[in-house]
Amino acid sequence: MSTTVEKQFETVIGLEVHLQFHTKTKIFCGCANDFGRDPNSHTCPVCLGLPGTLPVLNKVALQYAVKVGLALNCKINPYIKFDRKNYYYPDLPKGYQISQYDLPIAQHGFLMIPTESGPKKIGIFRAHMEEDAGKLIHDGQTQSSLVDYNRTGTPLLEIVSDPDLRSPQEAYDYLQTLKLILQYLDVSDCDMEKGSLRCDANVSLRRCGEKEFGTKAEVKNMNSFRAVKAALEYEELRQSKMILSGERVVQETRLWSEEKGMTFSMRSKEEAHDYRYFPEPDLVPFTLTEKNIDDVRRTLPELPQEKFQRLQSQYEISAYDTQIIIQDPALAAFLEECVAVGGVAVKKVCNWIIGPLQQETNTRKVKFDQLKLAPKNLMDLISKVEGGVVSNLVGKDILKMILDSGKTAEQIIQENGLAQVSDDGTLDKVIDEIISQSDSVVQQIKEGKESALGFLVGQVMKKTQGKANPKKAGELIRRRLSP
Repeated sequence: MSTTVEKQFETVIGLEVHLQFHTKTKIFCGCANDFGRDPNSHTCPVCLGLPGTLPVLNKVALQYAVKVGLALNCKINPYIKFDRKNYYYPDLPKGYQISQYDLPIAQHGFLMIPTESGPKKIGIFRAHMEEDAGKLIHDGQTQSSLVDYNRTGTPLLEIVSDPDLRSPQEAYDYLQTLKLILQYLDVSDCDMEKGSLRCDANVSLRRCGEKEFGTKAEVKNMNSFRAVKAALEYEELRQSKMILSGERVVQETRLWSEEKGMTFSMRSKEEAHDYRYFPEPDLVPFTLTEKNIDDVRRTLPELPQEKFQRLQSQYEISAYDTQIIIQDPALAAFLEECVAVGGVAVKKVCNWIIGPLQQETNTRKVKFDQLKLAPKNLMDLISKVEGGVVSNLVGKDILKMILDSGKTAEQIIQENGLAQVSDDGTLDKVIDEIISQSDSVVQQIKEGKESALGFLVGQVMKKTQGKANPKKAGELIRRRLSP
């Protein structure tokens, strides 16, 4: 928003996050919950809603829902009841969706997010279980639509925030924080491209100082966190212009267009009564005991913020390094496995993980846990670099070869003759040759220009294909050219 608009209006945002659980089977039947298979190959009479079929609740999906609720500081409702949400759409074969209406599995929790002014508590209004719908595929060439029912019945948890977010940036930070917690819980792959994590946003404006909320628009069709932020920024501007020009903001559902960078109206916003909710007659309500909930509570892992504080305290690494490390649960676990091997300062290990190792994952376009690298192998490589067996530059090349072959650093060094050259005799011969070809640089060094020394060391490294010990080479050159 412009500065003028910022002074007049306050943005109010609430987010609805739809999370697909990665259970082996769907929520109410035995069909495989497996993304990317041939269309309509993972369906059965139950998830297609054929007459005479009955749903049976997936126990693991229920445990996952409780797990997420506990991690988000929610109250778990022990009385489990499902409801029918009635609406017609081609991707909903039953003509209704099994969901939870008045008794969600979890409610009244909170999430702490980082802001410029410090941590901020964002309320979690509710989290409820439901089944996913199918997927419509629109073919522009034939002007037709196809439907794939494989996704029908995939277990979903809808996590609804309170309207506590006050800017698109806060919404973005909320989503990043929530996603990281969900990854640590290992209940979903959280892949937005696959649709495992989807987000709808409710946004409205009100004049600064007002208590009442403005009329909200619900924005859909955002396939990345950056798209959510961009769509909310657009809505801020659109709604502020309407209010300032005297137009009435209407409650509606709008779609985000990535190509056009704008939202456009899809339909008027439905109210709860439009769905004619009533208790699901095919699923008998039941009660979770305190023991059931405590059993799930004991499976909670160390969550990101807890891990951040412990790693910083235990290993005395910087907040910057720690923040990067905890962004991937596998990366954080790998760091601690490396530290357990020992022999190298933790800071050195962090530098390699955040630097060359992260660069390799980006270059190879893989997740960290897909790399073939044992903690001991990395520690051996770092030890050899620190001990002067190979140079830092060659060490990075060895890392590539380790990831390609799975061999140890020692094997690669021996097979390729990569050990660093440090003996005076060998280096003296190379230095003699370089000096004889660099009269002007030699003169600069003799005149006290230390920066020129780096040029000669670089030439030695080039001549030896990176095998020379640069520190040793510098000492020998300096000794040779000193008065």
